[in-house]
Amino acid sequence: MELQKAIAERRAYRSLESVEITERMIREVMDDVRLAPSCFNNQSWRFLFVYEAAALASMKAALNKGNAWAQAASMIVAVASRRDLDCVIPAKDYQEREYFLFDAGMGTAYLILRLTEMGLVAHPIAGFSEKAAKQAIGMPDDMKLITLIIVGKKAAGLSDLLSDSQKASEASRPARKPFEEVAFLNRYVPPAPVLP
Repeated sequence: MELQKAIAERRAYRSLESVEITERMIREVMDDVRLAPSCFNNQSWRFLFVYEAAALASMKAALNKGNAWAQAASMIVAVASRRDLDCVIPAKDYQEREYFLFDAGMGTAYLILRLTEMGLVAHPIAGFSEKAAKQAIGMPDDMKLITLIIVGKKAAGLSDLLSDSQKASEASRPARKPFEEVAFLNRYVPPAPVLP
């Protein structure tokens, strides 16, 4: 699949069906994800792939009620990092800059696109208990659990685990903001104020 096709086909679907996940598949994906850019090649991201039944059940218990649909996941990928694993540009003539969250995001984007290319859904979520998720996978307290990626195969129909609004959103891609709102040429132009 071409990159542009993977980008176009990537969707955060919620109607999932089971798919076999293997260690070989995970290693293949990570061979590509490790090539993502990072500050001084620190590769500060940490991906924990949870796919064996007991471990997966423990992770699913950490999800909030709004993510009930994710109970159908075949795998959950925990994305984590820590400030000291990456560049921290000291404040001299400018403000201190930390890179660990940005670089973890870069690696995560590669992961999501690579899983999409394999025909899978890779849906990042924020709705989970960080404490419960970290306990389920034995992640130390000093690590920042940034997101969970819910992985499965797109179901042919709509899952009964979805709310009515979630079912409606499966039908079409949500609208994207116009170019002029998110991209600028040569100079930042703040949006015009909204008048009452």
